[in-house]
Amino acid sequence: MDLDSFEGPERVELAPGYTVSRVINGCWQLSEGHSLTSPIDFDDVTRAFFELTERGFTTFDCGDIYTGVEEFLGTFVEKLKAGQGAVSADEIQIHTKYVPDLDILADVDFAHTEAIIDRSLRRLHRDTLDLVQFHWWDYDVPGYVETALDLAELQRRGKIRNIGVTNFDASHLKEIVDAGVNVVSCQSQYSMFDRRPENGLSAYCEGAGISHVCYGTLAGGLLGSKWRGIKRAVPETRSQVKYLQVLEDSVGWEGYQKLLALLTEIAGHYGVQPSHIATKYILGQPSVACAIIGVRNSRHVDDNCMIFEFELTAEDEAAITAFLNEYPRLEGDCYTLERTSPRYRGIIHMNVNEEEQGEK
Repeated sequence: MDLDSFEGPERVELAPGYTVSRVINGCWQLSEGHSLTSPIDFDDVTRAFFELTERGFTTFDCGDIYTGVEEFLGTFVEKLKAGQGAVSADEIQIHTKYVPDLDILADVDFAHTEAIIDRSLRRLHRDTLDLVQFHWWDYDVPGYVETALDLAELQRRGKIRNIGVTNFDASHLKEIVDAGVNVVSCQSQYSMFDRRPENGLSAYCEGAGISHVCYGTLAGGLLGSKWRGIKRAVPETRSQVKYLQVLEDSVGWEGYQKLLALLTEIAGHYGVQPSHIATKYILGQPSVACAIIGVRNSRHVDDNCMIFEFELTAEDEAAITAFLNEYPRLEGDCYTLERTSPRYRGIIHMNVNEEEQGEK
């Protein structure tokens, strides 16, 4: 596919006057310990960042608990401020997170929240955080509504531009909204393997005017052509460990291979790859504003562009939906299994922030 005429990705307004790319550059893969097989070439990642922003992919997703990532993005911001690259530092959007550790949830107060936000500002070399996405590990520990209100106070003080949540279910998100917090986005896992947002969260977000930002759309790369015909996958990253669990509990390995065959067939009509079809399908779902696609190197910059060079037909979407409906869907709302199932919960690190409290 010829990309010489590529004019940039689609953009969407998350809040009045605040627009982002519909494909967001994901940075979890860059955190320390994420790769299980090979080290990250950060010079190549920097090249990817320059190429992506030049092509219009100006929005980045990171987190306070992604070890080393806020600092790495802050270094990139400084390069932009120094005149490197095709865009200025003011032309990119950086979305981070606020994820208090499980062990200290009962003690989280305004001072703690402000300290973590200030740390993110220092790391990212920003005066204001474009979007802070809030997560709370255990709903049985009181304080998530109060903490969201503390973020709203920091927003009033100018330290935060927009507030979102991540891995909240519909009922607890509604509590925060009903308390008066202006939540503009909700980030959750959404893919052909994991359609839990369709169990209630998507409908709530659509009705409340909250943009749905999706991660895991490519299941850590498992919805790519390299896996077709493979009898069993050996996970290469922590992401894939998680997504292989989801795969096993939804379509199963045999169904997964059949799904890859279907996506490959549809992709052939447009001269693209199965991963493009997987992303396009999720971007077309109700309430979905953006999909986060991880950046580990500069080899896949063109792939991101190709997502916006074709459109799925209604027949394509119907064929995919009909196929997925033949298989079990994960039960419950978003992130419920990760909170309650030992199998899912056991691979998640829930106490990372305090390990970094000494970092500036």
